[in-house]
Amino acid sequence: MTASQTACHEAADLLSAHPDFRVLRRLVPAERLYFGEPQPPLRVGVAIDVETTGLDHSADKIIELAIQRFRFDALGRIVQIGTPRVWREDPGVPLDPQITRLTGLTDDILAGQTIDVEAAIGLLSSADIIVAHNAAFDRPFVDRRLPAVAGRPWACSMAEIDWLELGFDGRALGYLVVQCGWFFEGHRAQNDILALIYLLGHAAADGETILAKLIAASDRISYKVNAVDAPFDGKDALKARGYRWDAAMRYWSKTIAANDMESERNWLLQEIYTGHAEPAFHLQSACERFSR
Repeated sequence: MTASQTACHEAADLLSAHPDFRVLRRLVPAERLYFGEPQPPLRVGVAIDVETTGLDHSADKIIELAIQRFRFDALGRIVQIGTPRVWREDPGVPLDPQITRLTGLTDDILAGQTIDVEAAIGLLSSADIIVAHNAAFDRPFVDRRLPAVAGRPWACSMAEIDWLELGFDGRALGYLVVQCGWFFEGHRAQNDILALIYLLGHAAADGETILAKLIAASDRISYKVNAVDAPFDGKDALKARGYRWDAAMRYWSKTIAANDMESERNWLLQEIYTGHAEPAFHLQSACERFSR
């Protein structure tokens, strides 16, 4: 470290100690986040992120796929971080200019590029859990492009963690990372997975890592509620309650905890269906959750 770098770190430490200042540090690649003696057994996780041509899982395509393996111990502490693998893929159609502005990817950059399917499948198949920060978006794209890994267990660091309860504001990855004291260049898949791994390794106020909390949440059984044949005039109430419109299947749906099933069913029957139909409930584990 140069004298200039040392001075910058000393200045940052001085500011950090003052209650009127908050210092953000750039995320840098790391080999591990926990340096103590790990608690066995060790398990394998994969952080994943995709950039796509759009939001439609059935029509749009992946243009960048980033995967990074990590090992974690029984307490959810990240003890080893692998090398990130990033592939780009030519979608065969011109990119929307908005996608280029968002990701920095262009038609020229993607021309002739393709995902190494065998390598990607090998990495994903080795994982005990695949983690994305918005798995409801990422998973359908990955399952469609790499059907050999469909059915693997997934967890969502955005949806399955009660961030407000943990003292955080918002759920966006960049905002959460800032509240932990870091910053990174967002909307590029490789940067996003590094930020995700740092976030998973962060210790909450009770000393438990975010990853430990996520694993516990992911292990719980849940239900996907499909508000099939819900009347059109119930759409605002469904949206306000957290339901999302599935354009392909033509119904509103959301995932709920198993112990909320009865209360959710009663709400739907009283407030939405009013005796004309019934919702459908589908049992989910991490292997089905967030898939289409």
